[in-house]
Amino acid sequence: MLVQPGVWDDPARAGQMAREAAELRQLIGTWDRLEKRARDLIELDQLAAGDAELGAQVADEKASIAAELRSRELDLLFTDPYATHNAVMTLSVGQGGIEAQDWVEMLMRMYLKWAERKRFETEILETSPGEEAGLKSATFIIRGPRAYGLLRPEHGVHRLVRISPFDQNHRRHTSFALVEVMPELERSDEDAVVINPQDLRIDTYRSTGAGGQHVNKTDSAVRITHLPTGIVVTCQNERSQMKNREMAMKVLKARLFQRQQQEAAAQLDQIRGQVMPAEFGSQIRNYVLQPYTLVKDVRTGFEIGNAQAVLDGEIDPFIESWLRWRLSKNGSQPR
Repeated sequence: MLVQPGVWDDPARAGQMAREAAELRQLIGTWDRLEKRARDLIELDQLAAGDAELGAQVADEKASIAAELRSRELDLLFTDPYATHNAVMTLSVGQGGIEAQDWVEMLMRMYLKWAERKRFETEILETSPGEEAGLKSATFIIRGPRAYGLLRPEHGVHRLVRISPFDQNHRRHTSFALVEVMPELERSDEDAVVINPQDLRIDTYRSTGAGGQHVNKTDSAVRITHLPTGIVVTCQNERSQMKNREMAMKVLKARLFQRQQQEAAAQLDQIRGQVMPAEFGSQIRNYVLQPYTLVKDVRTGFEIGNAQAVLDGEIDPFIESWLRWRLSKNGSQPR
């Protein structure tokens, strides 16, 4: 398709096709290598008759191939049309005061660490600092193969239980944060979202984050409010007000597109989980740091005792357990 006449007339579309082609080549290469390993294992097993050392090699390779196959099985779970898109994530503070603001920052670090492990690209669009610590909110994009498909299970309320470092009496506190995950739209999807300019209120202000003297001394940050829905998006990471406005519009279109999909879907969670208040009883996952350490997903029942590893970005086991749980819940086909 990339050699068709005129395909490079649209660089954005051509780039998207090139990325898709690269992902497909990588997927085919993975299965080809697995097939070769399986054939080699059969030959090695035939040679290992009565040889303890070769028998041990056969057992190790068999276990390794089985683990790889289990991992590859996840490819079969990404069947929705947005799974291959990049992910737009918004974290918002819930109940818990300063503790909850610190929790938002901890969650942001967790997802950025996860992306770093995956060698995914990240772009922070906006952060709103808390009064004393942490963040009130943050919006960022994670770009990589199946970023949205992988991070979709993270949508919902996350609950933290720990002895507060902000409490002089060292009491245990519970705090909440809302994680929203949306697919970053491709141009064809964006074109489907029609926005009336009269429905927008656009405000500019000085960036409060890091970014150099120019960012902080000019009104480069942009806040866009969609009046009919009340959706508000902000962007302040670029020096150019025009670029911040362009990115804010991109996020706004993603939110409106998601809203349209929800309204048209037979079930509200076809594209995104149900929106719930970030408070007790609505959480999808509990992170307990005291008096014991445990991270448990309320939906699947999956849990890990090493909470620090999870906060350092090791969330793949939770993602896999949710994908498999979703498959079993919906029958033969995940949605």
